[in-house]
Amino acid sequence: MDLVSGTVVYVLLWWWVLFMTLPFGARPPETIEAGNDPGAPENPMLRKKLIATTVIAAVLWGGVEALVVSDLISFREMISTW
Repeated sequence: MDLVSGTVVYVLLWWWVLFMTLPFGARPPETIEAGNDPGAPENPMLRKKLIATTVIAAVLWGGVEALVVSDLISFREMISTW
């Protein structure tokens, strides 16, 4: 995989993992102040979620890179047989 393809795959994986990790640990506040959204979490823990997202996306990207480089599944061969 070249640099551009690898970057695109990583960015897509990163956003996908971020949206999956956002709900973890989100608790609504016990008392809702006027003007605040009742569904907004009290402590979203965004720093922990961003770090976890980066690590998980890097591991997933490594798996995708290994799969593409190993030719275990040859995408070029699949296209040529169609």
